[in-house]
Amino acid sequence: MTELVHHAGDLPPAAAVVMTMGALHEGHASLIRAARARAGEGTVTVTVFVNPLQFGPNEDLDRYPRTLAADVELAAREGADYVFAPDTDEVYPGGEPQVRISAGPMGERFEGASRPGHFDGMLTVVAKLLHLTRPAAAVFGQKDAQQLALIRRMVTDLNFPVDVVGAPTVREADGLALSSRNRYLSAAERTSALALSRALFAGRDAAAEGPAAAAGAARAVMAAAQPSVVADYCALIDPADFTEAGPGHTGPAVLAVAARVGATRLIDNIPLEFGAAS
Repeated sequence: MTELVHHAGDLPPAAAVVMTMGALHEGHASLIRAARARAGEGTVTVTVFVNPLQFGPNEDLDRYPRTLAADVELAAREGADYVFAPDTDEVYPGGEPQVRISAGPMGERFEGASRPGHFDGMLTVVAKLLHLTRPAAAVFGQKDAQQLALIRRMVTDLNFPVDVVGAPTVREADGLALSSRNRYLSAAERTSALALSRALFAGRDAAAEGPAAAAGAARAVMAAAQPSVVADYCALIDPADFTEAGPGHTGPAVLAVAARVGATRLIDNIPLEFGAAS
């Protein structure tokens, strides 16, 4: 039986936690399953909190979908023991926090350049939720690659006693990455949005020719999708510090894209690996 909890004092320490903003879908379900597998017989907690700190002034905080009853059903079905859905006063008891986590230069690139302050707000709430849920492990999706990289960096830099686990992106059969924001897309816009995954797959297919070829193939697909898809960025990135990976890059990389389809901004990425030049 999954219990809905609004106050952290009613939660036992979690073996694994999955942090969400609600509107749960199959992508979140996969994270909960990964947390359940990681936790074994231990407690799995799912948090549902729409964090106002990570929304900019022109973003969709007010219209962000809130579906708590359905979220609890999905969490229960996938094996969560608790759904922690705190009020804003529980997370920010002193009002808007004066002291926050800074994402630093790594948080100012790519998504951070498009959404100033977003990653400061995200890290601040993740830090607070880690304190409130006290997990041994925290599971995050690889779809938000920069978020995952920054959380890993925060946990390392600030000595949080938690293992950060990345789980693969879940896609529709046609390749579209699952996202709570997909529900904003019209039928025509959803078809246009497939350009993001097509670009990433084109880059993956060209990766054997090197980093420059992978990035170039992805950008060509995004360019061809204009004007129905307006790209914010399409880049090959070093996940260690989220700088752009150059043509001589070796090791892991993230091919990432962000674009606006109609009024909806979408992101997607795939991990790649490049060997040393022979």
